[in-house]
Amino acid sequence: MAKKKLSYKEAVEEIEKIMSKLENEEIDIDELSKNVKRAGELITFCKQQLRTTEEEIEHILGEMNE
Repeated sequence: MAKKKLSYKEAVEEIEKIMSKLENEEIDIDELSKNVKRAGELITFCKQQLRTTEEEIEHILGEMNE
């Protein structure tokens, strides 16, 4: 089965869930590093999505000014 592509919104929601669990001490020590690693991956994904979107918008605006 093909893996569904993660959206920016879904990534942010997952980060928020992990943060909520951390803040409420709902993650046991055995899951802590796994969740922190996943949050790091999601943050990296979100940063890349923002950079890509910014570049696309700059390109579009540049074309409009020509």
